[in-house]
Amino acid sequence: MIKKISLGLLIVALSTSCVSKKIYNDLESKYADLKKENRSIADENADLLKSKSQLELDQEALNKELAKVKSEREKLQADYAALNKKMDVLKDSYTALEKNSSESLKANMAKNRELLEQLGAKEKALALEQEQLNKNNQRLQELEALIAAKEESMRKLKETLSKALNSFEGKGLTVEQKNGKVYVSMENKLLFKSGSWAVGTEGKTAVVEVGKVLGDNPDISVLIEGHTDDDPFGGSGPIADNWDLSTKRATAIVAILSENKSVNKQNLTAAGRGEFSPLASNATAEGKAKNRRIEIILTPRLDEIAEMLKDIN
Repeated sequence: MIKKISLGLLIVALSTSCVSKKIYNDLESKYADLKKENRSIADENADLLKSKSQLELDQEALNKELAKVKSEREKLQADYAALNKKMDVLKDSYTALEKNSSESLKANMAKNRELLEQLGAKEKALALEQEQLNKNNQRLQELEALIAAKEESMRKLKETLSKALNSFEGKGLTVEQKNGKVYVSMENKLLFKSGSWAVGTEGKTAVVEVGKVLGDNPDISVLIEGHTDDDPFGGSGPIADNWDLSTKRATAIVAILSENKSVNKQNLTAAGRGEFSPLASNATAEGKAKNRRIEIILTPRLDEIAEMLKDIN
């Protein structure tokens, strides 16, 4: 609705000769901003659809594994029932043989006893297998529930961050959820001057808001990545190249997050990626601007899932 009104205003401005050039330029700038916002929303929607598809594939794989385990359990149950039937027949045969005192029958009885012992051992082994299958089935159900809970917690975390950083939307800051993680991306225009790793006032305010959310979620692992475009670093001083600059910028963000005493510093990791993980082509100024960024990647702790997977045989 806002976009339609803005477009209307632009058309009116163009058709009215008495409107000043400044008003025309302002309307044109607002129209460009709205187009950029529309593209950003479309990109975010596409990423969300990809994430949904991946989650559906993961769920389908888990369902297939569960069906396989159930099929194996049913087969073992059938084998167990068949062995029980054979054992009953052998017990009857053994009882009949014991009534005859001939030497040949005694030898057959010994063989039957041995067979009964073997069947008893197999019965115990099958019972153990059945018990393990039941445990695996229970653990798989628990694992599915835990994965779903992790996904829900990350969804809520994304919503919380989006609300906390709402005032920075459109200023080079985006929040999105994909691959089970939450990504907070901040372009350098919000954080740093060219060639510098000192965080500006507005950028620090945004990072502080992220720190407040992390303080309320101490079990989240946080990776801070610094990225640059492919223009060689031309400054002087302690910085050697883009990789060095991106690392310095990542550690500057870590320093601000660490000022919040509620943030678990053991969960913080700083990394410099230089120009080697671009979002867009460096052939255009717009692409370079997107590539110069800080990404804060939030990942749920997977220790519980790893332990549960160890228990499943």
